[in-house]
Amino acid sequence: MSYLYNLILYQPLLNALIFFYQTIAFKDLGLAIIFLTVLIRLVLFPIFHKSAEHQMIMQQLQPKLKKIQEEHKHDKERQVKATMELYKNHKINPFSGFFLLLVQLPVLIALYQIFFNISKPEAFVGKFYSFIEAPANLGTIFLGLINLNERSILMVVLAAIAQYFQGKLALPKNQSEGEDKAAKLGRQMVIVGPIITLVIFVNLPSAVSLYWLTTSIFSIFQQILINRKLNGKPGNIHQKTAGTHGF
Repeated sequence: MSYLYNLILYQPLLNALIFFYQTIAFKDLGLAIIFLTVLIRLVLFPIFHKSAEHQMIMQQLQPKLKKIQEEHKHDKERQVKATMELYKNHKINPFSGFFLLLVQLPVLIALYQIFFNISKPEAFVGKFYSFIEAPANLGTIFLGLINLNERSILMVVLAAIAQYFQGKLALPKNQSEGEDKAAKLGRQMVIVGPIITLVIFVNLPSAVSLYWLTTSIFSIFQQILINRKLNGKPGNIHQKTAGTHGF
């Protein structure tokens, strides 16, 4: 398992980071991290995009889900069947968010290990491809201002703010009275998520915060794209539910 992890994730990400550092990032580690993050998001874009789209549609379906729960509150089997039928009609997978987590978690772990060891060249011995030159001295100062090997309150705060706005964009514009506990929890997580980010990232190298900031900004633009797509699509979920649920 360790061999596959190194072969599929750790080494490719490390070599891509150093490649960017030595070429288009002008030996600025921060820029290299930004380029690497964008590359990761582009590769995973179809998964992120589909998952975010499904999550947003599921939030917009909350009034209908609430109605199904009320109509079949004494028959759990029919309730589940009607719920899955609703998901099928709107072509969404309720487990897409969980699948995204499974895909993203190993990447996050690999990046954390790389960033944590970035000032320890000995940790990367034997990890570079033949066409990648091992850097003798890896500079960790981002734009001449922030040491990415140390903690940075500024980077953590910026990452949390970007995460907040991304989460805000993912919520339906109008709050429905028919929202269930899951929908309300989603709204609460828009606030709680960035707070958790502050608590966790404040003790980590600012390279991790820069990655999170970059991926959150990427997610903001992706969410704007999804919102426009859903709002502009004929027969979209807003139009389907406008008559009875205020969307």
